[in-house]
Amino acid sequence: MSITVEPRRRAAPGSVAAAYAELLAGVLHVDEVPNDSHFFDDLGADSLVMAQFCARVRKRGNLPSVSMKDVYAHPTISALAAAVADRASPPPTQTHKPAEPPEPTTALEHFTCGALQALFYLVYSYLGVLALTEGYDWMVAGSEGSAQYLRLILFTSAGFLVVCAVPIAAKWLLIGRWRPRQIRIWSLGYVRFWIVKTLIRSNPGIYLFVGSPLYGLYLRSLGARVGSGAVILSRDIPVCTDLLTIGAGTVIRRETSFQCYRAHAGRIEIGPVTIGENAFVGEMAVLDINTAIGDGAQLGHNSALLSGQSIPAGARWHGSPARRTDTNYLRVPAAPSGRLRRARAAAITLIGIVFVWAPLLELGVGVLFAEVSSLVRAWAPSAQTSAGVVTARGLLIEAMAFSAVLFFGGAILGLLAVATVPRLLRRFIKPDTVYPLYGFHHAVHRVIAALSRVKFLGLLFGDSSYIVHYLRWLGWRLTPVVQTGSNFGCEVGTSNPFLTFVGTGTMISDGINMIPDEVSSTSFRVSQAVIGPNNFVGNYVNYPAGGRTGSNCLLAIKVLVPLDGEIREGVGLLGSPAFEIPRSVERDSRFDHLQTGDARRRGLAAKNRFNLRTMGIFLLTRWVGVLLVVLIDLTALEMFRDVFAHAVMALLFALSALVAALYYAAVEGCFEKLGPPPPAISSIYDARFWWVERVWKLHPIHFFALFDGTPFKTLLWRMIGVRMGRRVFDDGAYISEPTLTAIGDECVLNHRCIVQCDSQEDGTYKSGPTTIGAGCTLGVSSFVHYGVTMDEGSSLSADAFLMKGEEVPSGARWAGNPAREL
Repeated sequence: MSITVEPRRRAAPGSVAAAYAELLAGVLHVDEVPNDSHFFDDLGADSLVMAQFCARVRKRGNLPSVSMKDVYAHPTISALAAAVADRASPPPTQTHKPAEPPEPTTALEHFTCGALQALFYLVYSYLGVLALTEGYDWMVAGSEGSAQYLRLILFTSAGFLVVCAVPIAAKWLLIGRWRPRQIRIWSLGYVRFWIVKTLIRSNPGIYLFVGSPLYGLYLRSLGARVGSGAVILSRDIPVCTDLLTIGAGTVIRRETSFQCYRAHAGRIEIGPVTIGENAFVGEMAVLDINTAIGDGAQLGHNSALLSGQSIPAGARWHGSPARRTDTNYLRVPAAPSGRLRRARAAAITLIGIVFVWAPLLELGVGVLFAEVSSLVRAWAPSAQTSAGVVTARGLLIEAMAFSAVLFFGGAILGLLAVATVPRLLRRFIKPDTVYPLYGFHHAVHRVIAALSRVKFLGLLFGDSSYIVHYLRWLGWRLTPVVQTGSNFGCEVGTSNPFLTFVGTGTMISDGINMIPDEVSSTSFRVSQAVIGPNNFVGNYVNYPAGGRTGSNCLLAIKVLVPLDGEIREGVGLLGSPAFEIPRSVERDSRFDHLQTGDARRRGLAAKNRFNLRTMGIFLLTRWVGVLLVVLIDLTALEMFRDVFAHAVMALLFALSALVAALYYAAVEGCFEKLGPPPPAISSIYDARFWWVERVWKLHPIHFFALFDGTPFKTLLWRMIGVRMGRRVFDDGAYISEPTLTAIGDECVLNHRCIVQCDSQEDGTYKSGPTTIGAGCTLGVSSFVHYGVTMDEGSSLSADAFLMKGEEVPSGARWAGNPAREL
């Protein structure tokens, strides 16, 4: 019996399919592409190759454009051509509609703005030192015993209330009421905006209020309209509060962004955000300016409303940009939780902060320093002169001892606390049981959630074999682990580790946020959140209880995990809302032989040794940074005897923050230069990748927040290795691979946007340079992957995910997850 093989069909000459085939053949470096060959299964292409193909289609100009979503949905030339046949083909001479031109700025404005910001910081430090020292002398100094503790309570409570009141006063004095408008970046108007924004975001008091009824009251004092019973869990504090409306009974989940401003094309654009009554906003959602959510409406996790979008009353939307859905994100029934309960919770929170935690913290630090100082002086008599004045050598010894006890002692106590306290408290919360908010069970839940999200320890153990043991120490339910040395990244979080399950063979990147808890405006409950075996989870994924994924899935970056439909298995999920893509491609499997047998054992042992040294370097460099700050602050306290004591103290306190940022930037910059460049593609058992992990751990982004929105931020990025243009505005960006990143003149980087020039999938590491041209804008919480080129004047909307290899034409505006041209 003979077998007849049907020849591969070719596209008709001159057709759209023929043009697509020609372009794809050029990208793949082959002679021809058959009309019915599967892009991934037959041709061995991957998302990077297909992104280059999409870019060539756009550059041709006379062809219907295609997006990555089109490619995955129609993975053959014939299917793709048929799917886009009804799209209007632009004429060959068409050009992209230019975006709004950037607001011009000058070097003089840039310099003047920086000088005024530095001056404000010094003046604010001086006033703080003056109030602190004079207030302490007046209220506490000279008292002893119980009288000292009572006076300390009075002093700390008054200080706490003043700290909370300063941003409110500054907002009303400098701004009055926020109104929709535009402010040119680096102008004098921008300096006023920055002062208010900085005071609000740097106020420690407001973060203690998040999740309690006090938060709504605080936002009202800043001008926001917040209804009774609104539950706000997001620590992303809004700034232009007069334009914020949150209805009664509304729930806003963790890390949701509703700033009421954005930066775009050289301007700060201020606009309203309106959320109706009894609405629901999911985890890590983004609400751009000029957006609205109607009464009883829902916006899902990992979703975004772009400027001009509004959700009708009672509707459910999700995705980025959001669209209609039948998925219900508010699944927990209501429970009795009246005004008296909320008032009692607010009072207990305030009393606990003012009269317990703040005095104990100040008293504890004071006692600790006194004990360390007395021991140092007893062991080293030369630490002070006969007149009792501490010498320079004595200051150094005291700073080393105090910083070591504070840093290493705090780390050890933290490690013990995160394992013991939640285990003692877990018995008070039963899974799948509905509890009212603001009661005993809710307080227990908040303590467990807070201790389960300690970032320092995750950063210490992450990207190594030891993160598995740390997560089990916390209480995570990990089935028999296939140890790879990179099972989890550094950013791992859950609200209940005892209900967080991860299957065997699963690898998870940075930014995983497990969501075992469900919250309404009156109730909460906790349930199992389960990621199946042999999964790979990309960056910044929110995985809720009830997620409909099973075994052998790939969850791409910022994917919206489905909560309904069939269980997805053996597929990849990409986008928000998610759609299916191939689980893996040939390019990703070339190092599989290193992940089994003796090769894996040898590679893992060598990686463990390298990672241990990295953890040691991390602890040492972080401690030295604390030492520098403590040394400068102790010197400032010693200067209190001088004539210009307050001015000198203020200068030194301000200097300590600057020195810390410069030191940590210099540390990463040195290790960037010492290590090899990131490999384009390698196994996780390649020593070059271990250097990449080392630099990730040493990244000083948390010490840069003070400089957001100032000219000094770009100087710090340049120290690390970013090729940063002139007058770049950075309102809180994260850049993972500085040496692979180039950002042009007068770009705008919004709050929480990410430029990540690498990825690590299923044991394979990949990287590539990303270039962002002059005058580009990256929206709030947008994500730019590796191998990307954004041409001059282009922009990326809020919450967009620009996939690897994409090319954004000059002046184009892209949005969505995955991003495509508007």
